[in-house]
Amino acid sequence: MLERRHVDAIQLGLERVAEVRDRMACETDAVIITVGGTNGKGSVCAMLEAILVAAGFRVGLYTSPHLLRYTERIRIDGREVDEAVLVDAFNAVEQARGEAALTYFEQGTLAAWKVFCDVRPDVVILEVGLGGRLDAVNVFDPDCAVITSVAMDHMTYLGDTREKIGFEKAGIFRSGRPAVCGDPMPPDSVLAHADRIGAPLWISGRDFGFGGDRQQWGYWRYESIPAGGRLLRRGGLAYPALRGANQLLNASAVLTALDLLKDRIPVSMQAVRQGLMLVELPGRFQVLPGRPSVVLDVAHNPQAAGVLSENLSNMGFFPETWAVFGMLADKDVEGVVGLIRGRIDHWLLVSLPGGRGLGAADLEERLVALGIERASIACFDSPRAGFDAAQKRAAEGDRILVFGSFMTVADVVDGMKAAGTRS
Repeated sequence: MLERRHVDAIQLGLERVAEVRDRMACETDAVIITVGGTNGKGSVCAMLEAILVAAGFRVGLYTSPHLLRYTERIRIDGREVDEAVLVDAFNAVEQARGEAALTYFEQGTLAAWKVFCDVRPDVVILEVGLGGRLDAVNVFDPDCAVITSVAMDHMTYLGDTREKIGFEKAGIFRSGRPAVCGDPMPPDSVLAHADRIGAPLWISGRDFGFGGDRQQWGYWRYESIPAGGRLLRRGGLAYPALRGANQLLNASAVLTALDLLKDRIPVSMQAVRQGLMLVELPGRFQVLPGRPSVVLDVAHNPQAAGVLSENLSNMGFFPETWAVFGMLADKDVEGVVGLIRGRIDHWLLVSLPGGRGLGAADLEERLVALGIERASIACFDSPRAGFDAAQKRAAEGDRILVFGSFMTVADVVDGMKAAGTRS
């Protein structure tokens, strides 16, 4: 029903959301951390939540999209919101909106805000849905803003260059409040916007960073002091429980944000270590137990595919890799395939439903046009059907990769839960 209340699934702009927010008259004195970026937002949000909960704070987290249940989007202290509480929050939004037409995401954002105002957490973490400057979460002023990365995605809405996309993402910055950029090579537009509005900006590799070996890693950050500056170091850290070579980029951005907010939400090193060891995030280079090995990854743009390819290369040797692959029609299929094709032996292409879903037959033609042999391709009506075929065809020592979209991973996970296997 939420999706039918507005004709546009995506409609950027803050006026309508701000109007309904004001009518709801919900307030909280929680510390607000807003997280934007092309890739890595979910990982940063999950690490922030895990560390802050370990530190004893009450934490509200709002993320999107979800894999299986809408309640995954709103969490209190690491637990999904109760359905009855969420229904009450949506009713409050409905009563306040009057004649205002809200999108699916805007309604969900305001409902999450209502939940947080009612439970009064110490910290609220908000994940940007699309872009930043005109995204619904940007009606709430963050005490610290984090940009994880800037890459080419959602170009219809955000622009066709990194500079344009960077400007949109930097829109979550606030004057006089700290901003963190986990991208070591941010577009000039990010730096220029921070300078223009007077937002102090910390950039990965310039103001903070990391290093390590196979056993542990360390974090560093430059801190300004009246006499100039000093280098702060934290060593002996265990690697985050989230897998992937890029997770130290995310973790160092998390530690920087927490350092910059330490006067309001002090976090001990013990809480940092505990949070990083316990953090979980389904569908992000998630390797399931059992054989053949199964990897789930929601990678759906070229940057994410490049990271996934690197992570696959670090897994060790597998005789063959079977990819259950489904994408949305408005995504860069060619860019994704070009960066990961060398890791895949067999393509099990799957159709995704809905107006944005790409059919397996259309996906096949795109792969053939890229030079992938048709003999290595098979088509299926759904991700679940493709995964079932992969399980039958893969040898015990092989690897099955499920990727290309949240919808692809979600259908496979849902099928495994229904069958009582692996998940």
